[in-house]
Amino acid sequence: MNRTQELSGQLSDEETELAPSHMAAATGDMPTYQIRAPTAALPQGVVMAASPGSLHSPQQLAEEATRKRELRLMKNREAAKECRRRKKEYVKCLESRVAVLEVQNKKLIEELETLKDICSPKTD
Repeated sequence: MNRTQELSGQLSDEETELAPSHMAAATGDMPTYQIRAPTAALPQGVVMAASPGSLHSPQQLAEEATRKRELRLMKNREAAKECRRRKKEYVKCLESRVAVLEVQNKKLIEELETLKDICSPKTD
């Protein structure tokens, strides 16, 4: 098979393969590929595997999509539940802090009033 036949598309997919060109090594450029006929055929009974996506029927694909959706929804529900739990814990912590600060503020106001009474001149 010559180069003209290869370029004109007269080779079928089973008859062609990509091979690196040896010109790239000499010039230091990126390797280029040329189409050539395979040197050996596959042994009898050996079949090349197809891509995994082409092995499923439309029904199997739909079932897989449904299963993935259900799994995603379940994970999302769990994540939302955990998020709500953390938010409740955060709000409780804030409420506790508010209570502590209110008590502290009340004590400081009382202390301020006491100090005002002590330091202010009494006019009777």
